[in-house]
Amino acid sequence: MIDTHAHINISPLIDDIDGVIQRAMRCGVEKIICIGINQETNQLAIELAEKYKQVYASVGIHPSECDEDVSYLELLSHPKVVAIGEIGIDLYWKKDNLDLQIKRFKEQLFIAQKEALPVIIHSRNSSDVIYDIIKDYNVTGVMHCYSEHIDLLDKYLALGFYIGVGGIVTFKNANLVLDIVNKTPLDRLLLETDSPYLAPVPYRGKTNEPKNTLFVLEKVAEQKQISKAALDAITTTNANTLFSKLSNTI
Repeated sequence: MIDTHAHINISPLIDDIDGVIQRAMRCGVEKIICIGINQETNQLAIELAEKYKQVYASVGIHPSECDEDVSYLELLSHPKVVAIGEIGIDLYWKKDNLDLQIKRFKEQLFIAQKEALPVIIHSRNSSDVIYDIIKDYNVTGVMHCYSEHIDLLDKYLALGFYIGVGGIVTFKNANLVLDIVNKTPLDRLLLETDSPYLAPVPYRGKTNEPKNTLFVLEKVAEQKQISKAALDAITTTNANTLFSKLSNTI
């Protein structure tokens, strides 16, 4: 398995990083994409990617951090930086700075287009706004933890985007996410945890870890009515296809 979205570069996970990596490996998670959201976590993602062969990095400025300038260009040539993200627009937590969020988002889409890197997109009450922007860029990537506007799903898929599925899929009230999983072709699904957030059942409410990718795999396999082994193979291929630098080592 590949956990395509984990914040192992923040507390409490970074405080027990050796244990986090070891537990993930024991549960069959072979690779982890560590997500940056600002200058500090971008650099920490790089450091973890250099220390652990299983870890890769994505760097970006999250919409909640859009007061920061885009200052990670020198990191993009690193062999284990596989994507630009987490980027996007958040109209749930942040509603008073939409113009600045859009400015930062467009800056980073332009960089991704120029560098031919995929993007990892955060959307919260904003996937319609995001679609209206990204359709004008020659980029592909993943809609991280996608759980809104199912009517836009086909449009994102038509742009070449993948759909990231995390622990929410195991929740009792996950009807929308289950509908999204049902509607998304197998060759466009990615597994993720969003650690340390959104731990799946049976660990809901506790600190999430990449090892819990297994519970996401089990639920999605059940929903898609295929074996866990088959889904593991498919989603691993999907991750390696989208994030082509996952084959790089240092």
